Amino acid sequence: MKLFLLALLSFCCLVAAAEEERLPNKCEVCKFLTVELQEALEKTGRSKEVLEVGEVLDSGKRRRKIKYNTGKTRLTEALDDICERILQYNVHAERPGSLRYAKGASQTMTTLKNLVHKGVKVDLGLPYELWDEPSVEVSDMKKQCETMLEQYEEVVEDWYFHHQDQRLETFLCETHVLKTSEQECIKETWKGDVGVKGGAKEAASADEEGKTHDAAEL
Repeated sequence: MKLFLLALLSFCCLVAAAEEERLPNKCEVCKFLTVELQEALEKTGRSKEVLEVGEVLDSGKRRRKIKYNTGKTRLTEALDDICERILQYNVHAERPGSLRYAKGASQTMTTLKNLVHKGVKVDLGLPYELWDEPSVEVSDMKKQCETMLEQYEEVVEDWYFHHQDQRLETFLCETHVLKTSEQECIKETWKGDVGVKGGAKEAASADEEGKTHDAAEL
């Protein structure tokens, strides 16, 4: 049991250490910027709210009425904290390419936390209470997101008002931000969050082996 835990712990620590060695590329930043913006817009896409804009003039001319779901206010509100939402992501180092970035606990961290809860000492070089803080990679992605959004804000507005028949990812990333040679991550898709399940399964396996070992000693 001890040898198993040491081997598992060594592997997890190596993976965790490697997580800070690979900063997100432009394709990954653009991909997740569009994912978050599309999601934010979808939440308000069915709103029937009508906004009145402009001032009431002495001539009696009424203020213009604009549907919220097609007006700029909706886009502005969606963009307001879009890059801040990137901080909700974690690095899933066991996954390839852009799939390493996802919300929820990674298999590696799930396994390490389970070991801690079992009384195993795990040293990652930072206090346990900081384990869930945004990683260097995720923090860097947020900064890149802010720079990219500032640079391509007019492109996003053009898509919003005139090209919503196209996927935002296609219009922004493939058409305006990335060269053809930089678009590899766009094709990567995740088919099920096996990262967390895998971590739980691995932890359960370790627990079961521990019980078997304890029973043998009895």
